Amino acid sequence: MDTLTRMRAFIDVVEAEGFSAAARKIGRSKALLSKYVRELEDELGALLLNRTTRQFSLTEAGHTYYRRATEIIREIDSLADAVRESSGDVRGRIKLTAPRTFADAPVGQSLIDFARDHPDIVLDIHLDDRFVDLVEEGYDLAICITRLESSSLIARKLAPFGVKICGAPQLIERYGRPAQPQDLARMPCVIDTNGRWLSNWPFVNEQGEPFTVAVTGRLEVNSPQSVRAAAVSGLGFALLPDFIARPALDDGSLVSVLDAYIPRGGGVFAVYPHRRYLPAKVRVFVDFLAQWFKTRQSE
Repeated sequence: MDTLTRMRAFIDVVEAEGFSAAARKIGRSKALLSKYVRELEDELGALLLNRTTRQFSLTEAGHTYYRRATEIIREIDSLADAVRESSGDVRGRIKLTAPRTFADAPVGQSLIDFARDHPDIVLDIHLDDRFVDLVEEGYDLAICITRLESSSLIARKLAPFGVKICGAPQLIERYGRPAQPQDLARMPCVIDTNGRWLSNWPFVNEQGEPFTVAVTGRLEVNSPQSVRAAAVSGLGFALLPDFIARPALDDGSLVSVLDAYIPRGGGVFAVYPHRRYLPAKVRVFVDFLAQWFKTRQSE
């Protein structure tokens, strides 16, 4: 059995956080994966995993080996991708992380459309709203919804992104339409605890200078879809991603307010580690997303 096979087995076990989960994911037996990892440890002369009936963790040597092994496997897979691309055959697995907000919104259809159109590429999608270390955790790329700060990572903007302050018509009839952001401090608001701003909502003044307004309300929830539903019910004004707010704005169940004070310049980005060259499968995926968003913006 070659070292690369054992190395891949070790990576699969670490990323699945256990032998049983890894076996189910890749379609091999738990006993076989355990055998591969044990042989790898024997070959290295070092314990990589602490494993008992109830616990699973990496040793210090395991952490070091995992980081370097994932880099090596990526390079090998990238080389295979380059050869396949030259023959017009792009296939493989893409390990992708994206926010739940993205996947649950209509724009999440882009991932399904890609999987449908590229049957030889497996999308391994992990939905997570936390910051993910792409290199440390072995991801090929991430989809980020943000104002991108300086980073050692490579990013490609797929689409513009903005937010909306929205309220239901009955709410505005009762409390009035806010004329300036500071008015929201005296009005009920629905707070998305999963958002980056929480109860301090961002705005810009007439000179384009940023400031925040502290808001309060009777409902706090870590889901933009639930925030939208609460806003439609008239529980308060809501700060929503534009693609989450759009259906309710289009049917009139929500009304956009304070548009002149909303910060601009955000985007939906494909982000990937800095590498010597981008694997063909990842480039095909990113190109597909860019075209998918471009087509819908022009509709």
